[in-house]
Amino acid sequence: MKKSRDELDNRKKKILELIINEYITRIEPVSSNTIITRYNLDISSATVRNDMMALEKLGYLEKTHLSSGRIPSNKGYEFYISNLLDDKNLDIDEIKYINSKLKDNIFEIEELTKIATNTISEVTHYTAISIAPTIDNQIIQEIKFMLLGNRMLMAVILTEDGMIKETIIKFNDDISQEQVDVLTVFFNNKLRGRPLSLINVPLEKYIIDEMNVKASVIKPIAKKLTQFINNSDKLYYKGADRLLDNPEFRSNELAKKFYGILDNEEMIVNLLSSGIDSSFETEDFKIYIGNSENGLKDLSIIAFKNEVNGKDMGTIGIIGPTRMNYSKVISVLKYINKKLNEGEKIENIKIPLMLGNGNIRFLEDHKKNNKRRGGNTNE
Repeated sequence: MKKSRDELDNRKKKILELIINEYITRIEPVSSNTIITRYNLDISSATVRNDMMALEKLGYLEKTHLSSGRIPSNKGYEFYISNLLDDKNLDIDEIKYINSKLKDNIFEIEELTKIATNTISEVTHYTAISIAPTIDNQIIQEIKFMLLGNRMLMAVILTEDGMIKETIIKFNDDISQEQVDVLTVFFNNKLRGRPLSLINVPLEKYIIDEMNVKASVIKPIAKKLTQFINNSDKLYYKGADRLLDNPEFRSNELAKKFYGILDNEEMIVNLLSSGIDSSFETEDFKIYIGNSENGLKDLSIIAFKNEVNGKDMGTIGIIGPTRMNYSKVISVLKYINKKLNEGEKIENIKIPLMLGNGNIRFLEDHKKNNKRRGGNTNE
């Protein structure tokens, strides 16, 4: 972990560490007597009391109104994570479980991200979240239109980063296979190798002017693709109900706030994508200790920017009570991040290729088959 400026002597650091560990485990204010009796410290209770008072004055602890004990402050948690936290070794069953989920036969980036998010929630027992990468800048590799009936077709967009997006488009008038073929050629000629952000409604007039295709065909396509690109789901979460197992969430007020945050996709996406209001960063993670300013009071988020094979897979992390088991959570996130970036996993994330018959094959396999036949491998 990244070390912060040192303003505590070793004894105060140890006492702060014990208090935070105790509070995380027992969820009750910690007194000097608790520290002395449970941890066999070779110092007097008066010394512990004085150190706890000093930690409170420095802002690392807070005194509750209902107890003589103290609880960690946001500053205390930040110091604990940055300076005192040891990575927890995952047990063999947890490692086996994670390995079984992140198998080597997962080819799509979105699928891999969702499986990683689900696995994080299951192992940590907190709510896991993932933010999809911004798709506006994704480069179009292929657009395919497949006729599903006289007035319906499927549009499939493949990006160079291995993202596959599909949507159904309905029409008021009949559309022919010939028109679909013309549209496919035209869209690919104009948009292949360019960002998804170019697919927008003004495109419809441009296409109508250049092509001999009725406006009643072009308008639904341009409108649907624009809506599709602009409204693609960015936030995915798993295990929202798991937080209700924590005593803090027996309070209706905090539970309501938590579900309100999950419903506020824009807030979470902006928070994690931009890094605004991040409490602090370590070498691997952005950590948000909740307060009234960032809207996360009594909650914390730990997240990492995930890249596989140089490809942006978005952001993956955990949202939980400020009193979360940081050691366990960070160890799980580190291991998941490592697994996602292992050589075998990277090699198995292949770029999909849309073939002329409407089937999807992965580019590397297509090139191998062409090479065996002596064909062109640069398509």
